[in-house]
Amino acid sequence: MTLTGNMRIDGDRLWDALMEMAKIGPGVRGGNNRQTLTDEDAEGRALFQKWCEDAGMTMGVDQMGNMFFRREGTDPDALPVYVGSHLDTQPTGGKYDGVLGVLGGLEIVRTLNDLNIKTRHPIVVVNWTNEEGTRFAPAMLASGVFAGMHEQDWAYDREDAEGKKFGDELNRIGWRGDEEVGDRKMHAFYELHIEQGPILEAEEKDIGVVTHGQGLWWLQVTLTGKDAHTGSTPMPMRRNAGLGMARIADLVHEIAMSHQPEAVGAIGHCDFHPNSRNVIPGKVVFTIDIRSPHRDVLDGMKARIEAEAPKIAHDLGLEIEIEEAGHFDPVAFDENCVTSVRNAAERLGYSHRNLVSGAGHDACWINRVAPTGMVMCPCVDGLSHNEDEDISPEWARAGADVLFHAVVETAQIVE
Repeated sequence: MTLTGNMRIDGDRLWDALMEMAKIGPGVRGGNNRQTLTDEDAEGRALFQKWCEDAGMTMGVDQMGNMFFRREGTDPDALPVYVGSHLDTQPTGGKYDGVLGVLGGLEIVRTLNDLNIKTRHPIVVVNWTNEEGTRFAPAMLASGVFAGMHEQDWAYDREDAEGKKFGDELNRIGWRGDEEVGDRKMHAFYELHIEQGPILEAEEKDIGVVTHGQGLWWLQVTLTGKDAHTGSTPMPMRRNAGLGMARIADLVHEIAMSHQPEAVGAIGHCDFHPNSRNVIPGKVVFTIDIRSPHRDVLDGMKARIEAEAPKIAHDLGLEIEIEEAGHFDPVAFDENCVTSVRNAAERLGYSHRNLVSGAGHDACWINRVAPTGMVMCPCVDGLSHNEDEDISPEWARAGADVLFHAVVETAQIVE
C-alpha cells in the first residue's frame, strides 16, 4: 500500500474534537483560558487521555508533565515518529493555537485505525507542557527541558504571579510523570499550527511549508534622565527619558525595515517613571524585540542598536543601560521533513508556499534533538493570542491532511 491523494483525515471528526476541547476553560467571549497547570489544564489533559486510549494508544508522562501517546509500529527497533503541539492557552487565547496540532496528531491515529493501515515506525502523539509561558515564563518551557535548553530544577522553580512554583503546581494537578525528561529518542517530529500571521490568508494559500523559525533578541533598555515639571521646564533644559525611548523606537523600526522582507522589530513593553500626567519622565525601562531567520542579520541588528542607541541617549543628556533579556538562535528545519510536508501538499492538491515562522514553537526546541518539520494553515486576519482567533473547518482539514501524509510517509506504510 502506498500513500495516495484520496487518503485523507475525517475533517468533521477533527472539528468536533476541537469544539469539544474548547468547552474546557472557556474564555469570556468565545475563546479559551486554559492556562498551564490549572484545574482546566488538568481537565483538558484527562479528556485528551481518554480519546487517545480509546484509539488504542498507550500513555507515558515525563517529569515535566509532557504527555506521550504511542501507536505501535511493526518494527520493534524502529524509532517513533512524533507529532503534536500543546493544549495550554493564553489567558485570553483562541480555540486553535496549539490545540489544532495536538488533536491533528490524534486524528492521524484515528484515520490510520479507520483505514487499517500499519506503519513500520511507531507514531507518538505528544502534548508539550507550558508552551505559552504565560503563567510560568519562559515559553516552550517543557520542550526546552526535553531538548536540554533548561535545567529541570530551574524549571520547577519558575513562579507565577501569585508566587506558586511550576513544580508544586504540576504535582497538585497530578500530572508529574516518572519518565526522565529527554530520554525518548525520535525518528522525526512534526507540528501542525495556525500561522498566527496574515500571509497565507492574504495570498489565498492553503498550506504553509515552514522552512525556518525566526531567532530573536530581547534587549531591556533603561534610560535615566531627570523628573521635571512638564509646564515649567524649558525645552532645551529637559532630560526627557520618554523622548529617548521614542527615538530609539524609531531606530528599531528603521533597522528592521532595512532588512526586509523577513526581519521585524519593535518595542513591546515599557514602564515610565514616575508615570504622571504633568511630570517629564525621568526614567523609562523598555524591551526591544528583534527577530530574523538569519543569524547574521539578527546579530547585525542587535549590534546596530547597541551602537546607535547610546548616541541617541548621549545627545539627549540621558544615561543608558542595555541588557540581554532573552535570546534564541534562528531555526532551519530538517530538509527531509520540509520536503515531506511540501510533497504532501502537492500530492493532495493544496496550494502552498514556503513560510518562516515568526513565533516560537515547541518544534523550534525539538529541532535541536531530532529532524523536525512544521505545517501551518491560515487564520483569519492573522489574529492569534486573542479570543477572536478563528480558522475555518476547511483550513483545519487541509492542514491535518498534509500532517497525516507527512507523518505517515515518514513512519512508512507496511504492505
